This record gives sequence, C-alpha cells and structure tokens, in this order.
Amino acid sequence: MFLPHISLADLEQTFFSKVLPKTLQLFDNLMYELSSQAKGLTSQNTELCSTVRNLLQTVVQLLETLTSCVRYVCTLQECVPLESVRTFPSSVLYMIKNTFTHCKALCDICALLMAAVVFRAINGYQNDVFAIFLCKFQSGLKAEIRILMLLMDSESVYCGHLHLISDLLQAMFKETYSLQKQLMELLDMISMGSASSEDNIADMVSVIHTVLEICSVVSNMDHALHANTWKFIIKQSLKHHSLLQCHLKHSDILSGLCKDTLLSFHSCLQLAEQMKMSEIQEGTDLKLFQKTVKLCRFFANSLVHYTKEFLSFFSDSCSQLHQLFLQIYSKFPPSLYAPVILEVHRDEISRVFLVALDPLINQLLPFSPFMEQVLSEKLGLPPEQQLPQCLLLIAIMDKLSSQPEEVQSLWNTGRSLSLFSALFLSFQQCSGELSLPVCLPEVIGTGQPAVPITLYHYVCVHLCSFIASTLPSHFPQLERALLDAVLSSSMITSLLAMDSWCFLARYGTAELCAHHVFVLAHLIKSWPSECYEVSALGVLLRRMLFLMAPDHQVEFTHKFLPKEAENLAVWQHISLKALSPDLRKQAAHQLCVAGLAQCRQWLNSRRALGELRPVNIAFSVILTACNSAGDTLEGELQASISGVLGQFWTCLQAKQVSDDPCLQQTLCLLLHLLEFFIQTLGAQLITQVFALQSSLFQLDPPDHVRLATLDFLSSMGKVFIPQEAQRQVVPQLSCLFASLLADQTWLIHQHALEAFTHFAEETSHEDVVPQCLNSEETKNKVVSFLAKMRQVEETTEARTERMKRERIIYSAHFLKKTEEQDSAGEPLAKRACHPPSEEQYKSAVGTMEGAVEAVKLLLQKGSPPAWLAVKLEALHTAIATLRNSVRETS
Repeated sequence: MFLPHISLADLEQTFFSKVLPKTLQLFDNLMYELSSQAKGLTSQNTELCSTVRNLLQTVVQLLETLTSCVRYVCTLQECVPLESVRTFPSSVLYMIKNTFTHCKALCDICALLMAAVVFRAINGYQNDVFAIFLCKFQSGLKAEIRILMLLMDSESVYCGHLHLISDLLQAMFKETYSLQKQLMELLDMISMGSASSEDNIADMVSVIHTVLEICSVVSNMDHALHANTWKFIIKQSLKHHSLLQCHLKHSDILSGLCKDTLLSFHSCLQLAEQMKMSEIQEGTDLKLFQKTVKLCRFFANSLVHYTKEFLSFFSDSCSQLHQLFLQIYSKFPPSLYAPVILEVHRDEISRVFLVALDPLINQLLPFSPFMEQVLSEKLGLPPEQQLPQCLLLIAIMDKLSSQPEEVQSLWNTGRSLSLFSALFLSFQQCSGELSLPVCLPEVIGTGQPAVPITLYHYVCVHLCSFIASTLPSHFPQLERALLDAVLSSSMITSLLAMDSWCFLARYGTAELCAHHVFVLAHLIKSWPSECYEVSALGVLLRRMLFLMAPDHQVEFTHKFLPKEAENLAVWQHISLKALSPDLRKQAAHQLCVAGLAQCRQWLNSRRALGELRPVNIAFSVILTACNSAGDTLEGELQASISGVLGQFWTCLQAKQVSDDPCLQQTLCLLLHLLEFFIQTLGAQLITQVFALQSSLFQLDPPDHVRLATLDFLSSMGKVFIPQEAQRQVVPQLSCLFASLLADQTWLIHQHALEAFTHFAEETSHEDVVPQCLNSEETKNKVVSFLAKMRQVEETTEARTERMKRERIIYSAHFLKKTEEQDSAGEPLAKRACHPPSEEQYKSAVGTMEGAVEAVKLLLQKGSPPAWLAVKLEALHTAIATLRNSVRETS
C-alpha cells in the first residue's frame, strides 16, 4: 500500500533497502519455526496443528505481498533502472529458492511414491494424500498432479501428516511459482546501459547465478517451471552480453545445461523403456514422454544458443561438452548399453532432440580446445563410450568438408592425433559392436528411405566420403593414418584402412594410385622379416595392382622384374590376374624360373633348415604363378616344378617340422602346390606325403598346418590312389579326416566339414568315406551339416552380454598394449615419471567393475567352481589393501 506513494527513483533508497532486510529476517524465522514445529505434528495435537497452519498462512501472505510489489513495479514504466530496485531481486530470489527447496525432497523419490500409490490402490487402502493423488492421476489433471507430488515431497518434514496442511503447502508452491514468474517479467524490463556501474553488473551477475541455483532445485518439479527458469538465464546472459560476459560463471552455466540435458534425456529413455515393457502405445505415459522429449529439445537449443555467444569462455569446459555427446550416444541405439525401446520412440527422440543438438557440433568445430579434447590420445574411455566416440568422429567428418580451410587444417593437422588417426583408433576399440554386428540407418540413394547397415559399412562409407573431400595439403596426414591402420594388429581396422585406401586409388588420379603401389612394393621389399605387417601390406598391394592403369602395370614389372630374386618377396603377394594376358604369361614364366632356381640352389648347397626363408618365398611366387596363370605354364616347366616338390619331401621330418615355424610354412606351401599337380603324383610321393602328415598329427601341429592339410585332403577326391599305395594311404587318409572332424576349434571343425563333403562328392574310393566317420557324434555333425541344420543359437540378449564381457577383456588388453608401446625404446632411467591421470584410474576401475558384473552373470547361470570362493577372498584382501593405500595417500 505504500508503493504508490513513492517515486521509482526513491523506491530503493526509501523503501526496499529498509524493508527487505527485515522481510528476509521474518522469512528465515518463519521457515525455521516451520521446520521445528512440524516435527511434532499429529492429528491429535490440534494446537500445534493450528500453529503450523498459521505459520504457513503467514508465508503465503508474505509471498502474495511480494508478488503484488513486483507486479506494481512492472506497471511504472517500460524500462526500470536497476538502481531503483537493486535490493529487490536478490531478496526475492533468496525466498523463492528456499521455498522451493522446502518442497524438494520427495521429488527425488517421486517414483517410489507413485509405486506406493499403485500398491495402496491394489490393496484397497489409501490415506488422504494418496487418495487425492490417485484421483487426480486418474482424472488426468496433470497440473494439479505436479503440485500434489510436490506436496508429498514434504512428507518427511511433516512426519507423515501432510494431509493436515496440504492445502496451505499447495498455496505456498503456487504463490512461489507466481512470484518467480512475476520477478522474471520485472527483470526483463531492467535496463543496463553500456556505462553501467560495477555494482549494477555485480548485481545482475548475482541474479543470474542465483537463478542458476534455483534451476538445480526445480529440475525435478515441473517441466514448464524448469524450462522458464533456464530461459531467463539464457535470455539475460545474451541480453547483457557485452557487460556480463567476463563476469558470469560460464563453466557453471554450461555444466548445469549439460546436466539437465542428460537428466531429461535419461527420463525420456526411462519412459520409453517402461512403455516398451508394459506395451503402452498411448495415454498419459505417451504424453509425458512427448513433453519430456520437447524439454530435451529445449535444452539442446539452449546449449546451441549459449555456446554460440560464449564459446571463447569454454576452454576449460570442453570435456563436459565431449562427455555430453558420449553419454547421449552411449544410451541410444545402436549402443550395446542402450535400453530396449520401441522404434517409434527412438525415431521421435532422434527427430526432435538429436537433430536439435546436432548444430552444436558445427559451432564447436573451429574451437581448438574442443578439438584437442576429442582427439586426445589419453582419453581412457570406458567400454560403453568407445562406440559413441567413433560416431562423434564420424559426425565431425561429415560436417568438416563444408568448413573453411583453416578449420579443416585444425582437425587434420593439429597438435593432437589427426582426425583420420583418431577414427581408426576409436574404430579398433568397437569390437563388440563389430562382432554382433550392430546396424545404423543410412540413406543409400537420393530420395530413398534409410536402410540399416552394419557399423563397418557405415564407417567405411562416411570415411570414404570424407577422403573424397580432403584437401591435397592434408594428404600426408591421410596417408600416414592409412599406413598406420593397415599395419595395425587389429585385422578389422586393417581391412577398413585397405578398403579406404582402395577407394582413394579409384577416386584419385592414376598417377596417385601408381605412386602408392610403388611405395607399398618398396616397403615390402625392404622389410627385414616375415610378419603380419608384411602380410597386410601384401594384401593391399595385391588389391591395388588391379586398380593400376595398364601402362603403370608395365612400368611396375620393369621396376620390379619378376626374374630377379630380390623382387620375389614382392611378387609372392601379387595376383597375376591383375595383369594383361601377355604380361601375365610373361611374369608367370619368369617367376617360376626364378623360384625354381632359388629352390635348386638351396637343394644343391644343402643349407641349414633355419635358412628356409628364400625357399618359402620361392614356393610362394611359384604358388602365385600356378594360382593366377597355371594354365599358361609350359609342360616342361610344370614337370620341373613337380620334380623339385618331390625332392623337398625327402628333406622333411615330422619332429623338425613340429619344432620349426619356418618349416611349417614350407610344409603348408608344399601341400598347396601339390594340389595343382594332384593328378600327376606318383605312388611313392603320395605315400611320403601321408606318412609325414600322419606322423606330424601325432605331435599336435598348429592350426595353419591343419588348415593346409584339409585343403590337400579335399583335393584327394580328384585322384585314384595307386593300388600299391592304397594299403598305407587309405587308413592314414581316414584317420586324418576323423581327427580333423573331431577338432574342437570351430574354424578347423567347420573347414573339416567342408573339405570332407567336397572329398566325399568327388572320390572314387567310396569305401573310405564311412571309415572317416568313426563315431556317432561325428556322423551326426556331418549329417547336420549336409542337411544345413542350424545349431542352437544364443539369444540376442545373451550374445550382447557376452560381447560386453569380451570387450572388458579386450579393453584391458588394449590399454596394456598401448602402455607398452608408449614405453618401447625409451631408457627407463631417463623416462620422466608422470602421475597417472584421472581417466586412467576411471578406466582401471571400470574394468574391475565390469569383471564383477561378468562374475555375477556367470553365477546366475550355474553353480560356481570350488576355487571361486577362495579366489574372491584373495581379491577382497587385495582391494582392502588398495583402499588403505588410498586413505594413507589422501
């Protein structure tokens, strides 16, 4: 009633600065009395009940009075100087915050109360508050439901007697809501010129920070209240951008936005999961889901707007933005760790929320600290965030081609990993998703609907698209990343690099393809020993030779002459089918001649068995010639090859082969070569071959020897075993097949079934077939294979859980290998001692937690072994020791 008699210019000095401090004191006293008196509240103690109601009534009246004051000030003029109401906003916000906090506690356990409502309804018992709640819930009055939920929040304060004062608590919440809304209208009218004093700036900054604290209080109360509170923060921050930008706690505001975005997103997923489990397609749950998705979109838009204006202040907050994307992707399909939801709900979240969040990536691309965070080599991500990291990098690649050259250079040639290298590193760690495999939607053609494709296909398509847009100045980083990935110990990563490199060869110029082929050939030629890296380079070289222009192929044969022994290491990896017919015939002849010369040189000099590498290379190039151009080889040359093969069998002994990997490779090559001359093998050589194999199998040869044996046994169906060799060879043949069909290694067993089927279909020795099936189990497996009967398959859920457990082991192995690579070649005495990062601790602890979950799953499936209890006790002791060590360090 006093306000109309005081001018706006005198309002602060005359009224607010005098009255509001006492108002705050009154408010604090009232809230203290409420908390104290409510502890003894009972329906029998009418006097205390009356006291509490009077206290609540006074609070409500106080809030009504403040609302009237704010409303009146808003009517005075369109722009209100902050100096005229300086004390008012901070005082009112203090009361709003504490009033909402008073109603907060039960919102955090709202789900439990709702469950209790249903339980009480089912059991036919309802007290007053639950009866009101259930009635409102069933009638669909959602606004009143929210208020009642907030009132139930105070059950813990009011000792289970909420029904005695629920009407006043409801009124208090409504008035607080109204007061905040009115205050925000007033603050929208506040004017701050460019010459505003430091006090004014400090006051407005304090207002925004206090409203930020209120956001954390009301986050679970009401969607509209929560969104409007954040709208005010964003709006005021942008409105007074130039004045406040250096004073706001940007990291706190960003942290709050990210946190509330994730909370809303998780609420969406929980609602979608509940609807999936209860098979609900409509009704209250669906409407609540749709509102929550829209709230997610609001937070996404707020993040985009705020980041756009204040990006330069986020240098220390990039890990939060990075984690925001990773945590969202980790809980959304196709992640193995995402909840199971209906496709319609997944599409709505993607269409409404993820699409709104997508522009944030564009805004972050020019920001160097974000690039360094995303491309860091030491992220130490837990298993559930490895696929999200890969998808984030793909999303960045998709957008980078439309960015200026300096932005592309930032990501492709920065101080950290290049974007190419980071993608291969991330892809390598997606073992579970690649094994299942998971699928992602991809538009194959313009105007066509999206179709699901595997993760490998998805990454390969987007990577090749990015390569096509890569600037020529970034090719050194691209080529380095491709070569590193080809040489990776991960076969699937190496294959991705090869596919991408072949795309580059097809998309680029013929000269670029030729240049890369020559580089690969020189690398193979100069490599000091046989290893998996050479094999990978050989596969890539073999593929890329098909992509060379004919004149460049001729140039290749001139630079790496097939007739020269020093070039045989290169030609053993090449398919002559890539060459023109004339060039193929010429190369095949020269390779066989050079290979035979090298073999004869070894035979004549009788070198030590340990010096077999040149011989193995010679056999490899002869095998290459036979595979690619065997029909063009002259008869005399074929006879020479067959004769040399026979001489080598006399040099092999089972025990030596079993002990020497180099000899094992020689044996495998000999077996593969014999397949080409199977029709011309004499009785003596067939006898020697089977005698050696039978003796070797008694010494348990490695898998690659078994596979080579199977290929040879399969080819035996084409020949009639000479009469003089049948007595010895037939029993050995049947024993070898029986042994391989009973092999427990799935790859050997599958290959054995295929080889045996092929042999049985072609052989004229029909009596051998039943002799190979020496047990009922083997017979049943062969019959099932021939009938194309599928074995019992694990469920999708069981396979997913198995992939998660295997990924934990793989992640631990990858971390160990990375640490070993980091320390390789560095003198331990000179190496700097760096303390472990928090990410390393998180990764190690995550591995421990994953192992515990794996043991839990195993215990659910069956009885544990006797030693498990003892082992767990030992681990318990070890963990206790670690805990004590941490406490001592702290």
